[in-house]
Amino acid sequence: MSEVKRNIEEMISSNDILLFMKGDPYQPRCGFSATVIDILKSYKIEFGFVDVLEDSEVRTTLPEVSDWPTFPQLFVKGELIGGCDILTEMHEQGDLKAVLIG
Repeated sequence: MSEVKRNIEEMISSNDILLFMKGDPYQPRCGFSATVIDILKSYKIEFGFVDVLEDSEVRTTLPEVSDWPTFPQLFVKGELIGGCDILTEMHEQGDLKAVLIG
């Protein structure tokens, strides 16, 4: 296993909620990342984030690790929950709160 994959897996396992996104929560650099940030902020929870635009190795390797091709990607307790479309749907249906908060 490559060092980059190990580092990604370590980031995922050491954060209860981790968002791989373009930009950061204060300045998202794509509309999909901005939408997910707005959703997460609505729950008033703490979450970690990784700006994939700042690290090309993470940006190119994460899709291999997660088997998910696009960004953002939200992980909760080590499990990929999904990207913008899935999170928006879960939020609108009221299912996301249970995943994030328990």
